[in-house]
Amino acid sequence: MGQDKLTVGLVYGGKSGEHEVSLSTAFAVMNAFDFDKYEIIPFYITKQGMWRIGGKLAVPFTDLSELKLENGEGTQTALNAVFSRLYGSEEAVVDIMFPLLHGTFGEDGTIQGLFEMADIPYVGAGVLASAAGMDKGIMKKLFSQAGLPQCKYCYFSRSEWERNSYELMQHMEDDLGYPCFVKPANLGSSVGISKARDAKELRDAIDKALRFDHKIIVEEFVDAREVEVSVLGNDEPMASVPGEIISSGEYYDYSAKYTDGKSEMLIPAPVEPDTAYQLRELAITAFKAIGGSGITRADFFIRRSDHAILINEVNTMPGFTPYSMYPLLWRETGVSYRELLDRMIELGIERHNHKQALVYENQD
Repeated sequence: MGQDKLTVGLVYGGKSGEHEVSLSTAFAVMNAFDFDKYEIIPFYITKQGMWRIGGKLAVPFTDLSELKLENGEGTQTALNAVFSRLYGSEEAVVDIMFPLLHGTFGEDGTIQGLFEMADIPYVGAGVLASAAGMDKGIMKKLFSQAGLPQCKYCYFSRSEWERNSYELMQHMEDDLGYPCFVKPANLGSSVGISKARDAKELRDAIDKALRFDHKIIVEEFVDAREVEVSVLGNDEPMASVPGEIISSGEYYDYSAKYTDGKSEMLIPAPVEPDTAYQLRELAITAFKAIGGSGITRADFFIRRSDHAILINEVNTMPGFTPYSMYPLLWRETGVSYRELLDRMIELGIERHNHKQALVYENQD
């Protein structure tokens, strides 16, 4: 194929607390690519936010430590490669960027904005969907507008807490009750989440969450099964079969997700066909509610008392190793990991081409 190969810039690492998770994802993705179709240029972002760029890869990596590109070129060279189109370069260094960054600075719209400014196609959700999908409070408001059922919650900022903690405590105790869950609004992967069983624990949990973010979500406790659905597409998204998480802990926290290895995934989820259909429809509604494109994983509760379906959240850059829920759900639905990578790249290019066709000035 030679000249017909697409050059994909794989961006991984990053400043968030999920740096190591990103490395594992990048290693898995690099090894799954069809190297007859693609050449890969690795872009590693250190924990300090420095960029490193490596040479073109035409074969998979074998060693995870190589992903840190200790001998790679520095930030200036890396960003020159990203912005090559804006310098009037005859040939773009990269055809499409593939961000594999979780959490802050990766799935919150910031790096997506960088790619928009660089006029370069990229994989996954756009700026708005990424930002809305990262801020749980904004996300819940969009879900409410779309008529999606969700659990009761309270959303407030650090300054509101400092000014009105007494009134907020009363509201939470009356409306949400105990136990309840306290979360930083803008962190992924369950970092900083606490369960509060009384007023002291609630105040302590809010103080803890405020170390991670200046906006806080407090949610009522729901005794429920946790079910997830993968969504793929742009204007006409498709939903996968649902899968169920059987958590090792009281809730699906960071260690249950990444470290203790005891949480179990049931794929497909053991639910009635009608429930599976509803979950898939609601996942697409949620995807559209945040203005999604590319990929999203929608996470639901099925309340044990009455089997009501409640949306919990969406994740615009879900875990993406071959053993993560997002690709496993697609595998069960009939789309392999390698096909999924192909489709995600096609969707990124499609969205970019649609934007290129728009008129950005008044031509009257």
